[in-house]
Amino acid sequence: MSSETLLQFVGILVLGISAQWVAWRLHLPSILLLLAAGILAGPVTGFLQPGPLFGDLLQPLVSLSVAVILYEGGLNLKLSELRGIGRVFFLLITVGALLSWVVGAVAAHYLLGFEWPIAALFGSILIVTGPTVIGPILRHLRLRGKVAALLKWEGIVIDPMGAILAVLVFAIVGKTNYGISETAIGFFSTLAVGAFFGIAAAALMILALSKFWLPDFLHNPVSLMIMALAFALGNMVQEEAGLLVVTVMGIAMANQSRVSIRHVIEFKETITVLLISCVFIILSANLPLDDLRKLGGAGLWFVAVMILVARPLSVMAATLGSALEWRERLFLACMAPRGIVAVAVSSVFALSLDGAGYPHAIEIVSVTFLVVFLTVLFYGLGSAPLARRLGLVHIRPQGVLLVGAHDWARDMAHALQTEGCSVVLIDTDWENSRACRMAGLKCHYGSALAEQIREQIDFGGLGKMLAVTANNEVNSLACLHYTEDFGRQEVYQLPFASEHEGRHEAIPLKHRGRLLFHQELTFTEIGEIMRHRHQPKIKKTKLTMEFDYKAFQAHHNESVVPLFVLQSDGALQVCTVNGNTMPKPGDIVFGIDRRITQEPPDLNGV
Repeated sequence: MSSETLLQFVGILVLGISAQWVAWRLHLPSILLLLAAGILAGPVTGFLQPGPLFGDLLQPLVSLSVAVILYEGGLNLKLSELRGIGRVFFLLITVGALLSWVVGAVAAHYLLGFEWPIAALFGSILIVTGPTVIGPILRHLRLRGKVAALLKWEGIVIDPMGAILAVLVFAIVGKTNYGISETAIGFFSTLAVGAFFGIAAAALMILALSKFWLPDFLHNPVSLMIMALAFALGNMVQEEAGLLVVTVMGIAMANQSRVSIRHVIEFKETITVLLISCVFIILSANLPLDDLRKLGGAGLWFVAVMILVARPLSVMAATLGSALEWRERLFLACMAPRGIVAVAVSSVFALSLDGAGYPHAIEIVSVTFLVVFLTVLFYGLGSAPLARRLGLVHIRPQGVLLVGAHDWARDMAHALQTEGCSVVLIDTDWENSRACRMAGLKCHYGSALAEQIREQIDFGGLGKMLAVTANNEVNSLACLHYTEDFGRQEVYQLPFASEHEGRHEAIPLKHRGRLLFHQELTFTEIGEIMRHRHQPKIKKTKLTMEFDYKAFQAHHNESVVPLFVLQSDGALQVCTVNGNTMPKPGDIVFGIDRRITQEPPDLNGV
């Protein structure tokens, strides 16, 4: 391997992960920066040349990567999410997909000048949306509820359906004797193969886990192996059935109750981020800029038709008579970015049709890249403002989920709520839950670790989780449980008693959240302080230029420990053991005085 080849491989990884990080820092959809980085590295500078670098391995690598992404997506699809929207979802991937296909084919024929066979094939390829784009956008928006479930399910299920339809159309285009009966047989055969191999692979994996045939360190590798084997076998038996196989396998594993697959999901999420980063860099680096320039205004008009006509028409037909609000329908109609599957499928068919005597076939790849780039740009940049305008999402939510609703947790919740912060509490004690409701606080009665409770929580507006129960183990488990909802940087728990640190019963660092407030402010210590405090128990002080944080601490002899800082721009900062809190003028400091004072005597009884 030459140093140049090695540098290109490393460059793909560096560019992909760096783009993900920059997108996270700038609060932008990662796909936008991935496409930009790939174009800069490929056609603009010539640093990265995927064709010579991978050769004939490029297409199989992309196909297998898409299979892993769809498998991971299937692992996150709970059938309970479709409760109340199952009909809309079914219509979206059938009637909606059919309308999108027709509009795309007609537009390709009249705007791009494609022959009808090529236009029909191209329209079938573009019915897909894809989890490679929808997933990052949903993570960026933190969109919840029916719209999020519909977009997630559609993005994952429509990919194999689109690939199957494209294969059938390709068979008709490429074979003059391929009629309606052969098409119907091919369609149902693909569905049968996908269902059979997918369910069989899921059953094998579940059996191996439930019977403890595998050591823990082999759970994820064996899962990946079975998925890849099922994908390859499905494609061998029926062309392009592999994507349906892995999707069915993921859904089957996600909706069984015999074994826990949480560790498998976490591993696949890591792999998926890596694959999305690298594959988008590779594909965008392979973008033929000269071919895009030749499309001219016709290509732009075609993309406009897909965005402004095809998608709204599909959503209108699928949601007619449903219980979805107009805002939810409008957002669905404005969200249909294309991703890796469209590019991969178009690349395969374009080469085959070009050799079969269709002169415009090779243009499919260029137009597909244009559709992917412009739809990602349009939906990626426009989704956040639209969702915010429609009231469907909170950008950078600052609300707090409190695990524990005892007396001083309610005091904290009330102090935050009076300053406009959204607060939701969870507790297994009915009296604590009842006290919350009496105080006007929203509380869920049950275990924070139960999936039923998690499904009941409206995460809109919530951006942080604080585990403040008396049990350190429960707090740590809660941090692990809600990491995928809030991210590791926004899950917190109370510090441990100092005498336990370093002993064998202490919980490992990797299983903890960020430690709250101050090392000495354990559950017992806070409870003791609260029992001896005058009202209000949580101090709230707005800093000014004259009375800044140093003056505030000096006034209280540095006995007040800051709990939260509500910044002047509305951002809520949670104070931690290792954090250097330096509130500024205009900020509101929530604190607790560690000095224990006696309550004044009750003079009413004297």
